[in-house]
Amino acid sequence: MAVVVDIAKVLSPFDDAAGILVSPVGVAAGFPSPAQDYFDGRIDLNAHLIRDITSTFIVRVAGDSMRDAGISDGDEVIVDRSIEPRDGVVVVAVVDGELTLKRLSVLRDRVVLRAENPRYPDIVVASLSELTIWGVVTRCLHRV
Repeated sequence: MAVVVDIAKVLSPFDDAAGILVSPVGVAAGFPSPAQDYFDGRIDLNAHLIRDITSTFIVRVAGDSMRDAGISDGDEVIVDRSIEPRDGVVVVAVVDGELTLKRLSVLRDRVVLRAENPRYPDIVVASLSELTIWGVVTRCLHRV
């Protein structure tokens, strides 16, 4: 199944909430290091993840066409509508009225929305098609 963004599931920006505790040291993902028993205060996820809260949305992903970009079915992506789209970024695009999540490729003579899964074809935007870049994906929230 291709990645399709369900606009009915677009969530509003993060609510104001108390910050989450943040550790002052990194956690070793290779060789173990001694555990730290203290935290270095709180981190505001709005400030950390969102550049412009008035134009940022969380969108739930349906499908696996962006799997190789690390975006999986059921993930939520943070989309900033104030960022100017450029070649190579992942975007939420509207092609002929249908929403999709793809990597933007701007070529001399055409625009291509590229899937990040070889099972799915790229979308070559025809000259008579209507294309709107709804926003630029800045983060992927992925369950582990």
